Amino acid sequence: MRSVCRVGVIAFFMFLIAACGEVWNSPYPDALRGQNVLYSAFTERPKHLDPVQSYSEDEATFNAQIYEPPLQYHYLKRPYTLMPMSAAQMPVVTYLDAEGREVGGDAAQVAFSVYEITLRPGILYQPHSALAKEGGAYRYHALTPGDLEGIHTLSDFPHTGTRELLAEDFVYQIKRLAHPRLHSPVFGLMSEYIVGLKAFSETLKAADKTAGAGWLDLRQFKLEGVEATGPHTFRVKLRGRYPQFSYWLAMNFFAPIPWEADKFYNSPGMAEKNLTLDWYPIGTGPYMLTENNPNARMVLEKNPNYRGETYPHDGEPEDEQAGLLKDAGKRIPFIDKVIFTREREGIPYWNKFLQGYYDQSGISSDSFDQAVRVAIDGEAALSPEMESRGIRLETSVATASRYLAFNWLDPVVGGNSERARLLRQAVSIAVDWEEFISIFANGRGIAGQGPIPPGIFGYKGGEEGVNRTTYDWTPAGPKRKSIEEAKNLLAQAGYPGGREAGSGAPLVLYLDTTDRGPGDKARLDWFRKQFAKINVQLEIRSTDYNRFQEKVRKGAAQMFVWGWNADYPDPENFLFLFNGPQSRAKTQGENAANYQNPEYDALFARVKHMENSPERQALIDKMVAILQHDAPWSFGFHPKEYGLLHGWLHNMKPNHMARNSLKYQRVDAALRESQRAQWNTPHITPILLGFGALVLLCLPAVITWRRREKAVAR
Repeated sequence: MRSVCRVGVIAFFMFLIAACGEVWNSPYPDALRGQNVLYSAFTERPKHLDPVQSYSEDEATFNAQIYEPPLQYHYLKRPYTLMPMSAAQMPVVTYLDAEGREVGGDAAQVAFSVYEITLRPGILYQPHSALAKEGGAYRYHALTPGDLEGIHTLSDFPHTGTRELLAEDFVYQIKRLAHPRLHSPVFGLMSEYIVGLKAFSETLKAADKTAGAGWLDLRQFKLEGVEATGPHTFRVKLRGRYPQFSYWLAMNFFAPIPWEADKFYNSPGMAEKNLTLDWYPIGTGPYMLTENNPNARMVLEKNPNYRGETYPHDGEPEDEQAGLLKDAGKRIPFIDKVIFTREREGIPYWNKFLQGYYDQSGISSDSFDQAVRVAIDGEAALSPEMESRGIRLETSVATASRYLAFNWLDPVVGGNSERARLLRQAVSIAVDWEEFISIFANGRGIAGQGPIPPGIFGYKGGEEGVNRTTYDWTPAGPKRKSIEEAKNLLAQAGYPGGREAGSGAPLVLYLDTTDRGPGDKARLDWFRKQFAKINVQLEIRSTDYNRFQEKVRKGAAQMFVWGWNADYPDPENFLFLFNGPQSRAKTQGENAANYQNPEYDALFARVKHMENSPERQALIDKMVAILQHDAPWSFGFHPKEYGLLHGWLHNMKPNHMARNSLKYQRVDAALRESQRAQWNTPHITPILLGFGALVLLCLPAVITWRRREKAVAR
């Protein structure tokens, strides 16, 4: 027994010695300690990593680091500014008339726009098995299901290869937009502009029936409006003027795909093993996906073939003071590896961030009060707890709008009659979006005066941009008009006191929404109270998501809360939401309110293809004034995004257009290790007390045993 106790004591003290200075609760292997790694998390698994199909934010988190379309957004400049990425320079645009003769860009007879893109020479793809060669032939282009024995992930292929990026790779990807098996979400829009794309789609459909399940080699089919004119140049021919096309050239839909990858992934048996472009991308960007386990973690590692860029020298005036230009001119990317861990719940994510195991975090409603203090003027600041940890707060207004839509086809709230217009104006005053932002968004938003958010050309703030239908301007800023004014508008509409002037029947309006469970009860009760302020009864018509979408699609919803996030930073991307020909019910367009105003539509036809200029701004001002008067929306708010960063993470600036920001970020790994050790020091006092209690409990038994041993000896 004595030897047992001795061994136990020795083991215990060895344990204490080993524990000194160690962090016990780290979720990462010891081998990663002090490494140049960025740690992040994701909550939703990406569905598509194939750039022809991917269109969601959670997918762009990965894809934007891997693929390189021709253009990108300047990381620091605002307003958002396009610049070359894989292109050597900005596209050269030539305008042609119907006979193919060159004309000026502002000429009325412009029939076609030709974009010529010149690529940087010498760009290489990441190491990839699709490009592996032996003796001049591709190693893995004639695979059979039997060859895939023992192959479970892309890394199981023993050989990789690379080659130079060519103009044909961009042509191949644009052709993939029309592939009958891929269902690209932008094919419909692009087929309106890219010459021949719609006919090309029909050609591929016919060829696909012949090919069956085999590979469809798109090189064998000519697309009229897209051609490579040299190894590093290609042209895209569009119908008419469409200056927004430059923004599309910064999206992953137009990132290059080598034909070799398409053939490789279409080998028999590959799809059954999840060996697809949707699972394993191939790109020329700064990072490549080396681990894809979307239920647990995803890993990006630096692409060894990346050509390298340099950190920008310029930005906004305040960027230098914020330390965002300290790395100007240095070669990027700075970080070697990025580990994304799947976090299905917000609380574990938040706790790991506070422990230093994630380098940045958003702020959920549950953790908002712990992280942020909001002053009376609405300005947010960090809580003392966050400041003590060296955490920084980044805020930015999203290029997005959230709103209450009135269905223009509805006989009560819709249409161009003065009665319906006054009713919409009264409701727009009554629905207090400032209160909504305070209660349901923790103050994270600014009330909308129109559809265009800050940061987009056409937006006007201050007195010049105030919505005079809903607000009065005061020295303190916009002030929502009084409920008495709303009631007066309601009476003018023929609903005095919230009742029909003739019959005296109460006015009942309907808010269509999705059935999200008990968590939405408070929000819906709030909407009822807003309408009750003007004595209007609001009935909630809740249904499942698919049924709700169908009602909106058919124009059967009366009112609904909706939102829009910008695809690109141009006012056209918000103004088209009111364009009559884009009616959701009539054409399945994005005009979900089905708004129709001939004057507005005529102005939109002029504005949509104009370059930014004072003339364009003047026309936009007229359009916004029409919308403020007609009130097809109750202009809700533009969300304000908050993010928390640890002190060791540098070069972080919110950018709502660029998703390829990882290459600019830098971590101080030594500071991170020091802070982690400080915040996660093991507390061994309870263990010592427990051990002492255990010794005291064991002591009587040991004494009794010793006495018995001595008695036997006598």
